Amino acid sequence: MMRLTLVSSVLVLSLSGSAFAQEWDEFVSTDERFSVNFPGTPTVTETTWTSQFGAILPARVYSGTQGTGRFTITVVDYRPIERLLSERSMSCTPGAETCQGIHDWGLGYWKNDVRGAVTYAMDKLIADKDVKVTHLMFNFMEMVGGQEIQFTNLKDQSRTFASAYMHKNRLIIAESTVPKGFPPPTIMQQSIGWLGDDGRGIRYQYLYLNEPDHAVPPPPLRGQAAPQPGQR
Repeated sequence: MMRLTLVSSVLVLSLSGSAFAQEWDEFVSTDERFSVNFPGTPTVTETTWTSQFGAILPARVYSGTQGTGRFTITVVDYRPIERLLSERSMSCTPGAETCQGIHDWGLGYWKNDVRGAVTYAMDKLIADKDVKVTHLMFNFMEMVGGQEIQFTNLKDQSRTFASAYMHKNRLIIAESTVPKGFPPPTIMQQSIGWLGDDGRGIRYQYLYLNEPDHAVPPPPLRGQAAPQPGQR
């Protein structure tokens, strides 16, 4: 069962000076282990996401509006991808790249799909759209690595600020779009956080990158003792 929590917030964002202001809330999903500031209670839509290498994955879209601004959080569950792409590799055309080897190809081909998920999400945001990219960079939130992008939608000159992060095999995509002339819609992007098993917010001591095979152990959380050399 999906468990959602809304925590009262004192955040107020003015999108057009004193003429327009609306209260925001901290939205918390304990099932999907993230929190974010959001304009009211989001509408939740169950959907699917096709990964770069063709796996059909479960996803949810949390959407809302503030005035004429549009805000969405898309959460894609990449945890089934090892099983899905490993099963597919058993029946692929002999000699195909996806049939070769058992490490980063063939049975292990799913690993590259996980590693490239954030970049793929950035591409999907702008692919086949009439936009002008004004900003693209690596970023991290609470030391979880990802990417952020900003672009102008040339049809109506609205602006979109978006970011994507991969944490514990869940892809989180935050997208905010406001009309031309409105202040930068950064409040959602700057508030993304991660939850531990107990539902409380966490922050890593140094950069976390979502490695698909756990070859590199995750960094210790803030307040934890760092592992000694040779320990995992």
